[in-house]
Amino acid sequence: MARVVPAVDEAILEAAELLHAGALVAFPTETVYGLGGDATDDAAVAAIFEAKGRPSFNPLIIHLASREAAEAVAQFDDRARAVAARHWPGPLTLVLPRARDCPVSLLAGAGLATIAVRVPGHPVAHALLNAVDRPIAAPSANRSGAVSPTRAEHVAGELGEVVALILDGGPCPVGIESTVLDLSGEVPCLLRPGAVTAEEIEAEIGALEVEDGAHGVRAPGQLAGHYAPKTPLRLGCADPRPGEALLAFGADAPDGFERALNLSETGDLTEAAANLFAHLHTLDEAGVSGIATMAVPEEGLGRAINDRLRRAAAAG
Repeated sequence: MARVVPAVDEAILEAAELLHAGALVAFPTETVYGLGGDATDDAAVAAIFEAKGRPSFNPLIIHLASREAAEAVAQFDDRARAVAARHWPGPLTLVLPRARDCPVSLLAGAGLATIAVRVPGHPVAHALLNAVDRPIAAPSANRSGAVSPTRAEHVAGELGEVVALILDGGPCPVGIESTVLDLSGEVPCLLRPGAVTAEEIEAEIGALEVEDGAHGVRAPGQLAGHYAPKTPLRLGCADPRPGEALLAFGADAPDGFERALNLSETGDLTEAAANLFAHLHTLDEAGVSGIATMAVPEEGLGRAINDRLRRAAAAG
């Protein structure tokens, strides 16, 4: 069973040494906990896919310490530099053409001519990336398709037998995966909604296309059934059936349900995103027959929350 250790300086240096040796390490980012492996090591990347049970056609996000480090593995244009300057470090992933001499394993990019890169904003992730001084492939630290982990104990419960070390940095402050923006073509395309909203990006680089699934998997998080608890989900419900739990939202949530958690009693979408996966984990372990989810506004960060809930429901 993996050791779960506070993410102090000594533990971060140990994690860097393990990554250099080809081992897998789980660590917090501002979005969710990542399952990290040396992105330049084919064997380490293959171990990530095996640990997660992840389809090999589903590419991984490559985490780097800075934009300069990202430009060593991906080809940036003016649009990419503009959004990176605004949102990095932070919860934005860019899909860009691979650099000519890109050292990242082709397996990490699922053999595509593009690469998904991000500079995370969490201090533990930043310290680890600086200590390891190489690209780190880090999908969410959970079994493929399952609810993403936002606490160290979520990782231990899912992958504790296959990771060498889990750095505990507390709950993830954003709590939902990064926005994925494809800038590999002429027209920018939003592949996955997240904490950086489409409106913010359009204000910076112009109109976006939104991925409709017609072009296959081009980035992480695009599988139809994803982010799913073992318990079936019903969407847009305020009245659970007998035996169900309620995932509520807002001040108008009904009272009197024994198993109910509110994403945000004040209707704050940022708070709701931060609570989403932790609440799903808790309700999934409550022994209920199903989880009824209340409606969340389809605006701003609500689009990302609804995207995750729809994919979770589709997997049931």
